[in-house]
Amino acid sequence: MKTKLLAAAGIIALSSGLASAEGKMPFPVGEGDFNWESFEALKSMQLDGEQVTVFGPWLGPDQELAESVLAYFGEATGADIRYVGSDSFEQQIMVDAEAGSAPNVAVFPQPGLVSDMASRGFIAPLGDETANWVRDNYAAGSSWVDLSTFAGPDGKDDLYGMFFKVDVKSLVWFVPENFEDFGYDVPESMEDLKALTDQMVADGNTPWCIGLGSGGATGWPATDWVEDLMLRTQEPAVYDKWVSNEIPFTDERVVGAIEEFGYFARNDSYVSGGAGSVASTDFRDSPKGLFSSPSQCMMHRQASFIPAFFPEGTEVGLDADFFYFPAYSGKDLGSPVLGAGTLWSITNDSKGARALMEFLKSPIAHELWMAQQGFLTPHKGVNTEIYATDTLRKMGDILLSADTFRFDASDLMPGGVGAGSFWTGMVDYAGGKSAGDAAAEIQKSWDALK
Repeated sequence: MKTKLLAAAGIIALSSGLASAEGKMPFPVGEGDFNWESFEALKSMQLDGEQVTVFGPWLGPDQELAESVLAYFGEATGADIRYVGSDSFEQQIMVDAEAGSAPNVAVFPQPGLVSDMASRGFIAPLGDETANWVRDNYAAGSSWVDLSTFAGPDGKDDLYGMFFKVDVKSLVWFVPENFEDFGYDVPESMEDLKALTDQMVADGNTPWCIGLGSGGATGWPATDWVEDLMLRTQEPAVYDKWVSNEIPFTDERVVGAIEEFGYFARNDSYVSGGAGSVASTDFRDSPKGLFSSPSQCMMHRQASFIPAFFPEGTEVGLDADFFYFPAYSGKDLGSPVLGAGTLWSITNDSKGARALMEFLKSPIAHELWMAQQGFLTPHKGVNTEIYATDTLRKMGDILLSADTFRFDASDLMPGGVGAGSFWTGMVDYAGGKSAGDAAAEIQKSWDALK
């Protein structure tokens, strides 16, 4: 019964998809500093009247933004392009695939499900040509290829999607006025960040606000810290083996990354409220210490979404700003970035589906969303001046400067670990348990799932 209701809801939404996309091109064709040449090039892919369906996780304003971009694909090619969103996307896409009624293109919030579906033959491979294009045209291109390459039903690896719309997590937030008052410079390396942390203590300031509280998900902010620090202490291949548990949590390199988090979080002088407050402070309340008078802390490491929890009226770029969570200059690991993104895959192959993937390669597809909101891209061919705000442009520059990009590890691990024992293990560690003991408990839970 539930399957039938979900399918019915999909049909209703799909049939209204075109109507909601029509007339939603927010920028007149040919005007502005967009790459209209790449739009004109799309016209060679004539798809007059061919229906191309797209299914994804976005509803509300995000759906409207997606439709506004897809409308240009329809305008250029003549395709009848339709988007449907669902808050049950992960369940419904599998139902549709198994029933043989999948959309032409699906927008996956995480690559894990793509891997599962590719192994069952539910996703069409994109081939070496597209993989080479991504390597050449995306910053940290090999990372994006790695993240979207999976084994097909025959066991052969292939590219099974393209990343389009990315989020950045490797950010440290601060109040510029506070830095100016004390003469602090934005650190350019992890060595500089640790030296700045000590300087702040010497000046009588508290460097960090850290909070792990999140109701039933308490502990997840610490997993982001550990993931970022794994990328700053180990090569990407080690990170990947950790994610798949080829390297156990008890490996000294993983334990070392946990202890790196402890360097910041388990020092009473470094954390607002002392180390004992880290696990009990709600992550949504944690950054507020930046804005108190006097300030309760000087820095807060968190992803690009955190301004939603800043005091009302806070203007990013003026009242608050951010810098890249830096890498060690002495470890020669480049500039890694931790984040997330949506992977667009062909789940019902057609000429129109292939044309849509070509559209995603065009600079115009990225620029049309960049000029609105909530969109970042590693595409090296875009005009970054198109970004709607200086904040987005600055985050986009971090992406374009990355040597390595990796997806949030906990999101790729089995749910019982990534959304379970890893969270609780970090709470235990913040509360005083040794990194080795916390890691052993996490590994024990993973072993129990095998």
